[in-house]
Amino acid sequence: MNTQNKSQLSTNQSGSASNAEQLPQVIEANQPVMTRRYKYLEGHPRQYRFDAKEGVFNINGSEKLGRTLTFQPIAWRIFTDNILNMGTKNWAELFFIDEKNCVSAVLFHGYSVDNIFRLIEPLYYDDQTLADVVITAVAEKKENTKIQPKGVYYIANFSYKPGDPAKTAELKRFAQEVKIFRQETLTDIANIKTAMNYYNPFAQVADEAQLLTANTVLV
Repeated sequence: MNTQNKSQLSTNQSGSASNAEQLPQVIEANQPVMTRRYKYLEGHPRQYRFDAKEGVFNINGSEKLGRTLTFQPIAWRIFTDNILNMGTKNWAELFFIDEKNCVSAVLFHGYSVDNIFRLIEPLYYDDQTLADVVITAVAEKKENTKIQPKGVYYIANFSYKPGDPAKTAELKRFAQEVKIFRQETLTDIANIKTAMNYYNPFAQVADEAQLLTANTVLV
C-alpha cells in the first residue's frame, strides 16, 4: 500500500531555502550574502552504497568507508520496484546529509529492509520517525550452507540514538524545502509502502491531472 500522502508531497514543492539553512558571507561592501548550507544537485544526491557481497560501505562504488555507516535520515521511501537492472526487490532508500554537507542517498534491499522496519516500529510507538534519530548501519556476515561451496553474504543491521534537537529541527526544515529524490531510481511503477519528505514527480503529475479534470468538470 502506498502510504505517501499528498501532504508529504506538497511539503517538498518549494525549492527555496530558509534562513535557517543558509550561511552569511561577508563581501567587500560588508553586506551579507546568503548561500545554501547544504550542497544538492536536484535529483542527483551523492551516492553511498552498501556492498552486500563484501560487507562494506563505499561512495560511488570506489571510495571504501568500512563496515559501518552513521547518518541521520532527512527523507526516505520503502518500496518495491525493478531498478538498477536487479529485478523486482524490496528497497529502502534513505537520504541524509554527509560529513561534507552534501545531500546523499544510500540503498538497502532484501533482509536489510526488514531490519529497517524493525527500527521504525519502536520509533513509531515513541511518536518519532527515522528523522529524529542518528542511525548506525553495520554489515553482518551471513552464510548459506545449503549450497556448496557455502555462500557468504552480508546484511545491514541498524541501531539508533536520539538526534540533537536543534540539528534535527534544522534538517527537517531543509528537507521540506527542497525536492529530494534520486533520478536513477525513479520509476512510475514503484509500489511505495512508506515515505517521508520524498518528492515523487510522477505522483505530482498525477495530482495535477486530477486537479485539471476536476476543474474541467466544474466548468
